[in-house]
Amino acid sequence: MIGLIQRVTKASCTADGQFRGAIDKGLVILVCAEKTDTDEAAVGLAKKILNYRVFADGQGKMNLSVKDIGGQLVVVSQFTLAADTNSGTRPSFSAMAAPPEEGKRLYDIFVEEISRAGLKVVTGVFGAYMSVELTNDGPVTFWLQYPKKRS
Repeated sequence: MIGLIQRVTKASCTADGQFRGAIDKGLVILVCAEKTDTDEAAVGLAKKILNYRVFADGQGKMNLSVKDIGGQLVVVSQFTLAADTNSGTRPSFSAMAAPPEEGKRLYDIFVEEISRAGLKVVTGVFGAYMSVELTNDGPVTFWLQYPKKRS
């Protein structure tokens, strides 16, 4: 699975015109299931993100996770993270992204695991047209993959 995380000072999500919620300091997580992903990948990526140290400690070093700071989360499905952009000028999604039914199932597992941390979680709606507003802090953005694929 792929997760693109952005450290934010605030963020909100609207899906199909319906406001889903807003957060203060925390992470916006864009998540995508690929064809070969499993339940283990969804759980593993969630745990990795929850423990990924992207917040500053007292010395200004990125040594704290979103769990450490009691941060908040916006989680949005984003199949475009699996786009093949190697040829032409139009992305292709057929080669890498999981089929919609499987993508939703893995997204739901991911959200369930993220929610176990006890932090405030705002979610988008799988497959919906969404608007995500955020203030990226830093800016700090990381692209993560679990399990790491061999190239």
